[in-house]
Amino acid sequence: MFMNFRRIRKCQCVQLLTTCLVLCVVMVCWDELDHQVVSHVRSYTYRYLVNSYDFLNSSFSLSSSRHNRREGYYDADGGLENYPYLINHPGKCGGAGGEGRGRDDVLLLLFVKSSPQNFERRQAIRDTWGNESFVWSELGASVRLLFALGVHPDARWRSRMQRALLQEDQNYGDLIQQNFLDTFHNLTSKLVLQFHWGHEYCRQARFFMTADDDIFVHMPNLVKYLRQLLSSQSVAKGLWVGHVHRGSPPIRRKESKYHVPHELYPWPSYPDYTAGAGYVVSGDVAAKIYHATLLLNSSMYIDDVFMGICAEAMGVSPQEHMYFSGEGKTPYHPCIYNHMITSHGHATDVRSLWQAATDPSVSGNSEGLLNNIYCTAVRVSLLCLPYYQKTYPCKAAFT
Repeated sequence: MFMNFRRIRKCQCVQLLTTCLVLCVVMVCWDELDHQVVSHVRSYTYRYLVNSYDFLNSSFSLSSSRHNRREGYYDADGGLENYPYLINHPGKCGGAGGEGRGRDDVLLLLFVKSSPQNFERRQAIRDTWGNESFVWSELGASVRLLFALGVHPDARWRSRMQRALLQEDQNYGDLIQQNFLDTFHNLTSKLVLQFHWGHEYCRQARFFMTADDDIFVHMPNLVKYLRQLLSSQSVAKGLWVGHVHRGSPPIRRKESKYHVPHELYPWPSYPDYTAGAGYVVSGDVAAKIYHATLLLNSSMYIDDVFMGICAEAMGVSPQEHMYFSGEGKTPYHPCIYNHMITSHGHATDVRSLWQAATDPSVSGNSEGLLNNIYCTAVRVSLLCLPYYQKTYPCKAAFT
């Protein structure tokens, strides 16, 4: 048999060059591959095969020498540190301060995480979905709205901004501020502020919600949902609901603002948690998270992950609700409005969305067989596109 050795050597050279090219591409793109593929495979494997986060209790617990059970105190090792209130409303839910409509009728305590300079966002929320008077008069529900704040991080603007905040609070009486820098890496301090304030001053609230100041909440739908929970059981317990992240890996890329170094969290997967843009817990879960913040240090500066760590330590698991948004913005369509609870990314269009979503004519758009078929088709065409996957899952189209 005749063999063409020249052709064989040529094929080997092509294979070698191809292999070298592939290796070069892998080396150049390794960071992206590791971030998008490898870390997720490792994380999901850990989450669904090992599925044990027992190490969290020992790794994040405060030692007895550092632990101080006095509320509101934290130390430099990541636990309690003294952050005094600069603005506070102890009577917001009724009681000593005389504000509110009594101590037994609070359906929802709503905390919105805001930055000192975001006055326009706060005002838009007051005028729309966070309007306590609207919720009381139109829905017959008692909601308490508060904005959680730190101090402006830039010392040059801090005094002027603080004067503006004091004037704003004098006008509206809905700011809660502690003396920590209002930065991304202090979001966990803001989360702790919310649960500690709720435990101290509004323990009777049936539900507790925390939200960003760039989300939209369809308050009529949310109130209806919470009332359904209460009607199905005498006391709603064990609830932590939102857009759930399962098996999410820590981001190791230093250029990302979500970067978490190995020294802080060396494991391949976070415990399950809900997107911090907006989630709801029942009163008993809020109490458990409060107690967890007394036992665990708050060195994890990504607040929704820290919430997951606290919940894991207290034996609480998140529940998925298909119409709690993730990081994406809801498509504008009446067939979506009838179901939506939250939508993320609304820094400038809250008023227009509120007007469209609460239009009385919208509620009748999906009634009847033909309208149901039409709206299902519309939701499939919108929610099953990859562009909207971070908003609501495709299966939400069929609810």
